[in-house]
Amino acid sequence: MKNVKNILIILFIIGALIFIKIAFLSNSSPGPAASKSGQVAATNVTVVLAKTSTFETRIVATGTTLSNEEVDLKPEASGKITELLFKEGDKVTKGELLLKLNDADLVATVKKLELNEKLAADKESRLKRLLEIKGVSQEEYDAALNALQGIRADMDFNQAQIAKTELRAPFDGVIGLKSVSEGSYVSPTVKIASIQQIDPIKIDFFIPEKYSGLVHKGLKLTFHIQGQKEEFEGQIYAIEPKIDLSTRTMQLRGLCPNKSGKILPGSFAEVRLILNEAPNSILIPTEALVPVLKGQNVFLYKSGKTAAVAVETGARTDTQIEITKGLNPGDTIITTGLMQLKPGAPVRIVESKQDQ
Repeated sequence: MKNVKNILIILFIIGALIFIKIAFLSNSSPGPAASKSGQVAATNVTVVLAKTSTFETRIVATGTTLSNEEVDLKPEASGKITELLFKEGDKVTKGELLLKLNDADLVATVKKLELNEKLAADKESRLKRLLEIKGVSQEEYDAALNALQGIRADMDFNQAQIAKTELRAPFDGVIGLKSVSEGSYVSPTVKIASIQQIDPIKIDFFIPEKYSGLVHKGLKLTFHIQGQKEEFEGQIYAIEPKIDLSTRTMQLRGLCPNKSGKILPGSFAEVRLILNEAPNSILIPTEALVPVLKGQNVFLYKSGKTAAVAVETGARTDTQIEITKGLNPGDTIITTGLMQLKPGAPVRIVESKQDQ
């Protein structure tokens, strides 16, 4: 029993000595940051070559399509509908008669006035000839002339009232769903139907105020609407001359041809605008930018070592950023391992993304 105990003690001492030796050797051997010669090991990095290209300032906005013109059709007078001259969904032209109200009483009044006008005109003509030979006084002639003019004024008034019994298309467009039938009694507050002009079609959308100086009339736009794969093209034709105080956005309105009628008013639209094109711009990946206390830096690869360069930036996209100052075409930019790098540190290129 005593021998077994001694053996266990000896084995424990041997194990402790082995552990101490391994720990000592690991502390005294060079780490990953040092080579056998005592120099700092090079860090593996990925680089991209700086080159010039055309940079487009693009924005995406959501908008709504609108009719070019839209009106609720309502009669100017009250009365019974005697003729309904359109069908729902019809294309109509400006001035086309759409609805007729009962005007029998007005037509009868006009006929009576026409007879009175003929009699009054004959009387005025006779008195005019008599006045020339001093057969009647000036007062008698003036009274006859005044009566004739009064009858003609009444005729004009009744013709205007008859015109109010007709409802005509105010512009070329498409008739919507009707809400009345022939024989209905309507008043000026009753909506007959709606008419919409959908060629061309309008697109209303908003952009952040920081882009307000880059938009102008005639600027091209493209948009998609839900349910259709086709991309539609148009241009800005009107700009709201103020910034909305609550959203800090500016409202724009575009115009797009719609001869096929595929775009319907009220559709959700995803609008894309190219606000500016800058040729010969240097673009780098956004991850290559290193924030520092006094701005932003980029690490360059130069003869196996790093060089920190202060840069100034312009516009950016999701993956790239424009460099306006600090870089030249042909510079080799480090894009990985940036948090471990210091100016002058040795690096080794393991991947070069020339087409970035």
